[in-house]
Amino acid sequence: MSKHILVVSQYYFPENFRINDITKEWIKRGYTVTVITGIPNYPKGQFYKGYGFFRKRKETIDGIKIVRLPIIPRLNNSLFLALNYFSFVISGWLWAKFTRIKADLVFNFEVSPMTQALPAIWFAKRRNIPSYIYVQDLWPENLQIVGGINNKFIIKRVNKMVDKIYEKSTRILVTSDSFKESIITRGVNESKVVVWYQYAEEFYIPSTRDQIDKRNDLKIIFTGNIGQAQGLEILPKIARILKDSKLSALVKFIIVGNGRSKNDLLRDIEESKASEMFQFIDAVPSREIPSILSKADVAFLSFTDNELFSKTIPAKLQSYMACGMPIFAVARGETERIINNSKCGVVTHPSDINAAVEAIRNFLVLDGDKLTEMSTNSLNFSQEHFNKQKLMDYIDYIFMEDNNV
Repeated sequence: MSKHILVVSQYYFPENFRINDITKEWIKRGYTVTVITGIPNYPKGQFYKGYGFFRKRKETIDGIKIVRLPIIPRLNNSLFLALNYFSFVISGWLWAKFTRIKADLVFNFEVSPMTQALPAIWFAKRRNIPSYIYVQDLWPENLQIVGGINNKFIIKRVNKMVDKIYEKSTRILVTSDSFKESIITRGVNESKVVVWYQYAEEFYIPSTRDQIDKRNDLKIIFTGNIGQAQGLEILPKIARILKDSKLSALVKFIIVGNGRSKNDLLRDIEESKASEMFQFIDAVPSREIPSILSKADVAFLSFTDNELFSKTIPAKLQSYMACGMPIFAVARGETERIINNSKCGVVTHPSDINAAVEAIRNFLVLDGDKLTEMSTNSLNFSQEHFNKQKLMDYIDYIFMEDNNV
């Protein structure tokens, strides 16, 4: 009889998160998988078409049983975002208390908010089964830096909640070495914390690239969520300097995606008077990303400059590298280390706009052979360190090592 993994994740298909692919892989490997999630409404803040309080609350997709808890949609404002977080916890408490579902272990895919881990902990305690948490966002750091909440009363209680979640978790899986160090400093036993890098789904593969040795301009592409954390406000500043240097006709920034900060970015671009240097494409299905990337010369990623994001490896980095893209990053910490070690591109610090402009100038004069070398390095590093099968084998080993499955 196959072992049953119960996944708790506030976000799940049709919302676009890596847990979607992880659960599919577990099905392929013979596990039974049930997902406890919310009604899909990320990132636009409205329930997806066909979903609601009384519609499609239970369904089975690709052999995965999905139970959708009633939640309040985000609506992309602070009040409703808080209500969205709390409603999942309340619904999760009721579900954990009364559900008849049985499982062999619980796996919580923790992106913000960390409160979503509470139903996983409650269920595991009730059933007396192991509980795993896969930490994508550090709390309370994320709450303070991204959410802007620094009230001592709130942060003290959030810290207590985080410590309790870590204490009750059988293993704490993290996406970077820096995350592991941060959690250990909270007093968590080092043997309990395991680095499990994210991987790019199997459809992220190199597409036939346009001839980069005969290009007339430099196409720099960003794909993904347009939020505060991404720090994309640096691009209009860079564009303005390039335009003043008479280089606007040679550089094109392609932005693919949506998010809470998109309107702010559009406003900044208009104020920079460099709108002709930008092209926007609405969010597309993930499977279309490799083809879109192939039309550009360099993939771009950035982070707002703070200690939290320096510890984070953004999921798009794995996607870019799996597609063999040369990378231009405005970041530091883990992202900087990976790009420098792999020699797949150029990275500058978020506080140094002039260095970012100089990096683009250098990309403009690179010949095709150098860009091809970066592309090859990117793909090779991905296959060595972020290989899906190796990483999924590793999580199988962890489950077995804990005598759970």
